[in-house]
Amino acid sequence: MIDKDPSANIAIPELPEELSGLSELALNLWWTWNPKGKNLFKLLNPYLWKESEHNPIEMLRKIPKRELQRAVKNKVFMQEYHYVQAIFQTYIKDKTVYSEEEPLPIAYFCAEFGLHHSVPIYSGGLGFLAGDILKESSDLGLPMVGVGFMYPEGYVRQVIGSDGWQNGTNEPIERDVAPIERVLDKKGDQLILQVPFIDPPIYVSVWKINVGRVTLYLLDTDVEKNDPWDRQISSHLYTPDKNQRLRQQIVLGIGGYRVLEELGIEYSILHLNEGHPAFALFERVRSCIEDDGVSLDEAIERVCKSSVFTTHTPLQAATDVYSFDAVSKYFSDYWENLGMDKERFMSFGVNPDDPGAGFNMTVLGLKMCAYRNGVSKKHGEVTREIWKNVFAEDKANHVPIDYVTNGVHLPTWLGDELFETLDKTLGEGWLRVQQLPDVWEHIEKIDDETIWNLHYSYKVRMMGFIRELVRRKWSDEGVDPLVAMAEGVMLDPDVLTIGFARRMTEYKRPDLILHDLDRLEKIINDFAQPVQIIFAGKAHPSDQPGKKILQRIFKTAQDPRFRGRIAFVEDYGENIAKYLVRGCDVWLNNPKIPMEACGTSGMKAAVNGTLHFSALDGWWPEGYNGKNGWVIGGEHSDDAADAASIYDTLENEIVPLYYDVGEQGIPHGWVTMMRDSIKSVAPNFSARRMMHEYLEKFYIPISKTVLKQQQQTKIAGEKS
Repeated sequence: MIDKDPSANIAIPELPEELSGLSELALNLWWTWNPKGKNLFKLLNPYLWKESEHNPIEMLRKIPKRELQRAVKNKVFMQEYHYVQAIFQTYIKDKTVYSEEEPLPIAYFCAEFGLHHSVPIYSGGLGFLAGDILKESSDLGLPMVGVGFMYPEGYVRQVIGSDGWQNGTNEPIERDVAPIERVLDKKGDQLILQVPFIDPPIYVSVWKINVGRVTLYLLDTDVEKNDPWDRQISSHLYTPDKNQRLRQQIVLGIGGYRVLEELGIEYSILHLNEGHPAFALFERVRSCIEDDGVSLDEAIERVCKSSVFTTHTPLQAATDVYSFDAVSKYFSDYWENLGMDKERFMSFGVNPDDPGAGFNMTVLGLKMCAYRNGVSKKHGEVTREIWKNVFAEDKANHVPIDYVTNGVHLPTWLGDELFETLDKTLGEGWLRVQQLPDVWEHIEKIDDETIWNLHYSYKVRMMGFIRELVRRKWSDEGVDPLVAMAEGVMLDPDVLTIGFARRMTEYKRPDLILHDLDRLEKIINDFAQPVQIIFAGKAHPSDQPGKKILQRIFKTAQDPRFRGRIAFVEDYGENIAKYLVRGCDVWLNNPKIPMEACGTSGMKAAVNGTLHFSALDGWWPEGYNGKNGWVIGGEHSDDAADAASIYDTLENEIVPLYYDVGEQGIPHGWVTMMRDSIKSVAPNFSARRMMHEYLEKFYIPISKTVLKQQQQTKIAGEKS
């Protein structure tokens, strides 16, 4: 056991006593979803705020001391500083939520967390969902703790060559300017723990990130105690090396559980986001046997009844499967500590549809968690179908997999100016009841001019940001004119703009809109009603077909006949995403049905008034109401037919509506759809609604079961 919450960060220099609170504020990501927090740092030095890419720690390291002293004497700044500090401290100290049926503490394990671009420990939607869950749990006051990996070398930093080929470079975490802190032991050294029961020994150092009132603990194997091969376990997110990936998941699940034990963090609910951390279930069984003195079967039953497994995968083939020999190599001693033999241990990961394939991490999660869910209604149906044989022995012929449709953390993804407009229109307490559709009906009070001007300002800002990215690239290394054109320097804010930004992989069909280039050229280059398209997204480093699709898009963007109206924005991440979801007019999504589990980027766009144009997959069958966007194709995917559907809808509906403007230059019909988009999507696809569903379906029922079990144990103890 160590002292509670010992941590250190040496990144922030000493500040004047009057401004000492800036250090705590910079080290808590609360400011990332609170406009007043962001504006305080911007007010301190607008230029450094921009140059640091909105990273307050980097800014505080660079700002001259004399400027900090001037800020102390600036009455306007100090008034704002004290105001923001009061809001922040009140938020941190207010723990009062859910006085009735209060859920027990929750440990949330995930391989990636998308929180802020200064901490590149995410690759895409799974990570941003996990980040939004931590933020919303903080806002709700839920007793949650997160567990993940540090990834010192991050995910892939995308660099596009002049030939359009994706070249990946490391994106290392700059610990000196990232909002992370070392967790210290009693001696004041960084806490380093051995992953239990794994031979040869593997050690992890422990870091933490403050996410409002929630703490995220990160494991890092890059420590001197480890052999060079072991130091690389946590270096990259989703390493393609299968053996290293297995070791990574052992460290995340078993090592992550061990970290919480060492820190003395008690929890009653284990929530696994995907199969990567599922080995934590075995470690929890071990803990029940050793700490509570129960039998193996009872320990498994307890773990099962208090664990939640969320799967995002629409294909069995996309799950992590390891050979039985590889698993045996690391767990031969471990299953003996659990009181199991090899056969029983392996049975938890055997897929009945392919028993000889190996140990399946998704099957492990499904078998050892009584609460299971897909991430949209449609994905729930798909998940039940593909995993039905895991539950073939269920006498009721019932596949016990529920669904909780994903949602997005509104304070993070809404534009600041739109947020302020909502404060004025809905009242400052609207966030507390954001999941109630009636609240959003008040958006009808916002006039067309206000909505359009807000959107147009985001659009101008987005294009300025894209040009700045190209300018920086040109100043650093020089850029071929065709590359500059392909990366967006010729984009025009007065032109209807379609955005497609997501992972570049085959099933998402990123190049579907390029299916018929002659027809697309006529749409894009219409003299009176032109169209432009912005693409962004990374292919996995091992995904060669995805890289080829990306290359085709980039080369098309270089084609002079499209006049610079097709662009590819390099190195898509959280910061670029915020510009695109707010600044595009239309958000395009055309996956092969039913391959899209959910698709939260479309939600982020829709809540900002960017209209969704999507195949009926993921969340869109629940979200589309005929007035808030458009549908591509039918219930089944066909490339030629779906491409024709895109072109037809653009020519006959989207383009004419966008350019149907009144005397003041406002497309009133378009704004009506924007209003419908915001008020229909924001309450129903918010992280607040999502977390209420997790509470009602899983957390509260588990809490009642655990509390009842604890009462029975107490009574039995008193009788004995």
